[in-house]
Amino acid sequence: MSTLTFEEAQQFRVGPNFQIEDVDPAATPGVNDVDTAFHAFDQELDSLQECLYANGRAGNEKAGSVLLVLQGMDTSGKGGIIRHVIGETMDLQGVHVHAFGRPTEEEAAHDFLWRITPHLPQPGQVSVFDRSHYEDVLVQRVRQMAPPEEIERRYGAIVDFENELAANGTKIIKVMPHISRAAQEKNLRKRIERPEKHWKYNPGDIDDRRLWSEFMAAYQIAMTRTSTDNAPWYCIPSDNKTYCRTVVKTLLVDAFRSLNLDWPAGDFDKDVELERLANS
Repeated sequence: MSTLTFEEAQQFRVGPNFQIEDVDPAATPGVNDVDTAFHAFDQELDSLQECLYANGRAGNEKAGSVLLVLQGMDTSGKGGIIRHVIGETMDLQGVHVHAFGRPTEEEAAHDFLWRITPHLPQPGQVSVFDRSHYEDVLVQRVRQMAPPEEIERRYGAIVDFENELAANGTKIIKVMPHISRAAQEKNLRKRIERPEKHWKYNPGDIDDRRLWSEFMAAYQIAMTRTSTDNAPWYCIPSDNKTYCRTVVKTLLVDAFRSLNLDWPAGDFDKDVELERLANS
């Protein structure tokens, strides 16, 4: 098959019985020609996102918005999704990308969701998070940077936070690009050996790699606790990065379609303007 349908993409949705070990990071189900499938929705995605942006520019407060959360292990393909799915098919005037790292002193002085709010999408906009508020129930859980009762509180706070976003018209898609440990080793080796990739490498990546099992357990807990109808999680095989990008693109197209937007009407008389143009 050369096109991945939304129904097929739903196989990666995290439900209450989700087990992360059941997802094969090397699998590419539903697609025979990955390169062709990746481009199947390019024109539609471009048009749908432009329509959303146009509604925002026209002041349609009910235009809605889209939030894409990318949260995965190092080298899992988050940056590639931003570059090849977002950067190559969308009007970047209507896109806000933010990478969340270690909290600043000011951010750490507030509740963990405080630093997220300024980067949420406005009507007509798409926001993409490279890492996110889930750092506070993943890294902080594994590294024991917060008390267990605080980590537990945060799961509920996240669900409430995302439900409120959805109620205000934001379509939320949360993606874990799931890479195998072997594929990550190959990717990290490239970053260490190739000078043009040194800028991507962080020695802390290997420190996290040594805690692989702990991180997988933390991801499973976080995703099962916070995957809801309003803000579903998708655990997508990512050893083949083009396949993962194809699934993400399919999910985005469905999210844009669900906004049911029409192009905003012009505030001018078409016939008058055509006559003015002819006489100019």
